[in-house]
Amino acid sequence: MGMNEQNLYQQKHVSAEVAAAVVKSGDTVFVGEFAQNVEAFDTALAARRSELQEVNLITTTRLKPLACVEADPTRESFIWNDWHFSGLGRKCAERGLASYIPFSYHQGPKAVRLYESPDVAVAQVTPMDANGFFNFSTSCSMTPDYLRKAKKAILEVNTTVPRCLGGRDEGIHISEIDMVIEGPNTPLVQLPETQASEADMGIAKHVMQLLEDGATIQLGIGALPNIVGSMIAHSDLKDLGVHTEMLADSYVDMYEAGRITGKHKSIDQGKMVYTFAMGSQKLYDFLDNNPAAAIYPVDYTNDPCVIGRNPKVFAINNAIEVDLFTQVSSESSGTRQISGTGGQLDFILGAFNSEGGKGLICISSTYKQKDGTMASRIVPTLSPGSIVTCPRSLVHYVVTEFGYAQMKGKSTWQRAEALINIAHPDFRDQLIKDAEAMGIWRRSNKIV
Repeated sequence: MGMNEQNLYQQKHVSAEVAAAVVKSGDTVFVGEFAQNVEAFDTALAARRSELQEVNLITTTRLKPLACVEADPTRESFIWNDWHFSGLGRKCAERGLASYIPFSYHQGPKAVRLYESPDVAVAQVTPMDANGFFNFSTSCSMTPDYLRKAKKAILEVNTTVPRCLGGRDEGIHISEIDMVIEGPNTPLVQLPETQASEADMGIAKHVMQLLEDGATIQLGIGALPNIVGSMIAHSDLKDLGVHTEMLADSYVDMYEAGRITGKHKSIDQGKMVYTFAMGSQKLYDFLDNNPAAAIYPVDYTNDPCVIGRNPKVFAINNAIEVDLFTQVSSESSGTRQISGTGGQLDFILGAFNSEGGKGLICISSTYKQKDGTMASRIVPTLSPGSIVTCPRSLVHYVVTEFGYAQMKGKSTWQRAEALINIAHPDFRDQLIKDAEAMGIWRRSNKIV
């Protein structure tokens, strides 16, 4: 480490309390993304609750409770706005403590550059290296743009996090920031393993029928993507590539099983490209200083034009409801915000741009209601207030445990017919009646 970098570090190293003191009432404060949970700054800022009003806190998903939010149930001092809800964000929203920011993920950094005016941005990082750089570790989707745009850029060091290689904008130099604080060095949150249902297993089997050697894969979050990853790891598929937004444990399994080489990718050949990682310690250990993976800001990973440059992109994502018009809701149940648009739409577009690509909306055919009865996830129209995550004009494939249906080039009645064919058998007759009542069904049509 050069003397200049050492001197700058000493000059800019302050306590969390000193750093939090720069925040004023009415300020907008970015406090990190995903597994990189800013803690020391959050605690110090929460202690100033009585001094502050309407401080706007911005995150891109938060896995651990924000001290500021928990200390202020009235939202008089702190207002939390989140670009994508985790379970924590959803529960806080139900208590009136969090609000969702709608966006298409790849446009996030540009939205920050054009329309956001952050007063303070705080990011959790690795310790400074010999060249004066801090690494953003597992999350750099929008962090670089917030730090550049903010009037005050602050870093919170965590000695336990992995150093994730890029890519682009995976770190920042000491000369570009205003303050450095030491965090409590809490290990990254580890996601619990989720159990796949019988429906998930059925869907995964259909996905495996569609996958090909040399495909470039993107998996979303949850039990279904995990079981797909496990099936791939135990399959004979060859030379898969990775271009995704989220890197999870299943990619490690596929890589160590020899399924991932990336040799047929057109860009970032040989690299597993991602913009954030969440999983177990196995994933975090795998990523530390590993040139097999490359982290990028989300305006690269999720740009449909960039995605489409790779061959055979298979985008595999979940949904909550699909209606007979083939509108997809993946983020809300009625007016209740569950998660967010995230990158689903980005990858559906990108997969269709890709030569031989397929964008898959995967959905279990049924779910259990609160009273214990079964209901269909394929419905006549979306539940009132539900958000359309993927409009019908962009839907490519829909997959349930009963099969898959390709929607491009199909008319409204052909789409309805295709969906009813992969709905749960117990609901097909009623869905036919619903389609007839809505005028999108021809009475002469026969369900196979």
